[in-house]
Amino acid sequence: MIQPDTKDWTWVLERHCDECGFDAATVARHDIGRLLRENAAAWRPVLARSDVAIRPDEATWSPLEYACHVRDVFRLFAQRLALMLADAFDAVPDDAWRRTGTRSDGARFTIETFATYLVHDPTHHLWDVTREPA
Repeated sequence: MIQPDTKDWTWVLERHCDECGFDAATVARHDIGRLLRENAAAWRPVLARSDVAIRPDEATWSPLEYACHVRDVFRLFAQRLALMLADAFDAVPDDAWRRTGTRSDGARFTIETFATYLVHDPTHHLWDVTREPA
């Protein structure tokens, strides 16, 4: 049975993710769009796999389920980013990156850290579906 992930993944903004290799310190804001587009393109061959809907075990999502989760994450982040940008509407572009928002659990983000945090999720899940089994 798949157990819900209840971890607070905001730590990836402060230190390297040993699992997928993501390092927020290496992500420049001008690279965020490119990184997300490259990640989206990398999902195409995953979705074309013959085993895309097969779970590797009872406790792990199938590649298709991971891809649907990533889609849902992008939708949620788009909604949350729209809320943050609405608050930053009158800011000059560089200042907008530093505008803040607070998640329901109290985690605080700037638009820049929020976007960087987003990059980790599809990066990590692509790693989940392309890594060699242990």
